[in-house]
Amino acid sequence: MFGPRFIKLFGPQHGFSTDVQDNMVETDHVVHPYFNIPVYSLYSETRIPTDEMLEDIDQIFVDLQDVGCRIYTYIYTLTHLLDKCAGKGIQVIVLDRPNPINGIDIEGNLVEQEFVSFVGLYPLPIRHVMTIGEVALMHQKLWAKEKAKLEVIKMKHWKREMYFEDTGLPWFLPSPNLAKPESTITFPATVFFEGTLLSEGRGTSQPLEIVGHPKIEPYSFFEKHLNQSIRDSKLEGFVLRPITFLPTFQKHGNTVCGGFQIHVTNRKTFRPWRVGQFVMRELYHFLGDDFKWKNPPYEYNYTQKPIDVINGTDKIRNWIEQNESVEVPNGFEILTDYKKQFDEVKVY
Repeated sequence: MFGPRFIKLFGPQHGFSTDVQDNMVETDHVVHPYFNIPVYSLYSETRIPTDEMLEDIDQIFVDLQDVGCRIYTYIYTLTHLLDKCAGKGIQVIVLDRPNPINGIDIEGNLVEQEFVSFVGLYPLPIRHVMTIGEVALMHQKLWAKEKAKLEVIKMKHWKREMYFEDTGLPWFLPSPNLAKPESTITFPATVFFEGTLLSEGRGTSQPLEIVGHPKIEPYSFFEKHLNQSIRDSKLEGFVLRPITFLPTFQKHGNTVCGGFQIHVTNRKTFRPWRVGQFVMRELYHFLGDDFKWKNPPYEYNYTQKPIDVINGTDKIRNWIEQNESVEVPNGFEILTDYKKQFDEVKVY
């Protein structure tokens, strides 16, 4: 379709073909075997395109399936690209895609300035409810030092209340561990376990839907404690299903783990961020010395605890470690200003 104008490709985290695993697993720059043009990795020695990469480019098309969660890096690959193209006369054209976990339910805390990272560059909540095109517009309005030549190609027929299954579109996996759209619904709950030495199910057929550890006997823990704690927490729209599973790689590879599947029963009342923090707190106190926070580095942050980088604050970790209440405090979610900012850029 583009003919000789099609001269370069760029790939984000997980690689151009979305076949590469998670945190700090980089991809190389290569020549595409079919198109015979360079593929530059924006998750390599650099996450920002260099001047050399952008040579001879007039327009860049961005076609990325985001997952609606602040911690997913594709939105920051886009904003880095916008920053780099500003002042160069390069037009950035975003082909908008659905937010797979709907565009209404804002949830989670904002990133604090001292915890800014590549999984939280801007003061966004965990569920930001924007499409990737709307993120680009918010970046240009609030965060860009210099405006880029941005155009967002809007979707037809998408409505904010839709989950991805409601669109009738085929799912193109954005990363190896989100092979089906249902996993994006639990992702804002389970991604926090990347900051621990518990498994979030990588190396199984249900990654990012389950969590566990070799020292958990899930059935007795659920019956004697967890079931009542869920009732006390006032959280709804899910059940925790006790399971055992065998990760084939990564954390606890080839070791049987006990744990839980987060089984969503009502998407309208399910609040994944709150459920994730609640489950983390319960497992922290149940496992005791066997619960370990992961040590740095995480997403190129070599000093701060990965769980604090993921959360965008250390307050939640402190609550998990110290607080005896099973109810996630409302004080972590102060989103009034964000809602106003979002209303100014939303296009659907």
